[in-house]
Amino acid sequence: MSHLDLDRYLGTWFEICRLPLKWEDTQASDITATYSLNPDGSIKVDNRCIDEDGKPDQAIGQAFPIDEGNARLKVSFLPQYLRWLPFTKGDYWVMRISPDYTITLVGTPDRANLWLLSRTPQLPGAVREDYLSSATAEGFDLTPLLTPLQSGNIVSDTAIAPE
Repeated sequence: MSHLDLDRYLGTWFEICRLPLKWEDTQASDITATYSLNPDGSIKVDNRCIDEDGKPDQAIGQAFPIDEGNARLKVSFLPQYLRWLPFTKGDYWVMRISPDYTITLVGTPDRANLWLLSRTPQLPGAVREDYLSSATAEGFDLTPLLTPLQSGNIVSDTAIAPE
């Protein structure tokens, strides 16, 4: 993908499926990612889910476009005071997006990480397979693909607030 309209990309996305990540709970449900613009022009990444114990969880990160088209970003979920360290940012490349910005396929150049995201909590099977076939064509092994449960609920600010 050569160009991403960041303004249209911002907002909340539901995770439809992903390749497993060592730091993510394989039993998590209601996984969302919400992107918003920071005052410095970077992107705030607010990932939320219900963990395997049924508790709300949140991870806040920061993303920076690294190319003119904005489709390739570097993301860090380390605490702000550690984000300056080298090699602490991961690749986040938007590989494909629907013309109406409601479905997107995101991956990493090493083909180890992949996410299919949607503005809605479910996708028709044919649409899901169409996007996943793009990943396969790009060399991704989808054998370990995880599909989290999505009820359509978004973990609220009050649910993650400290007690």
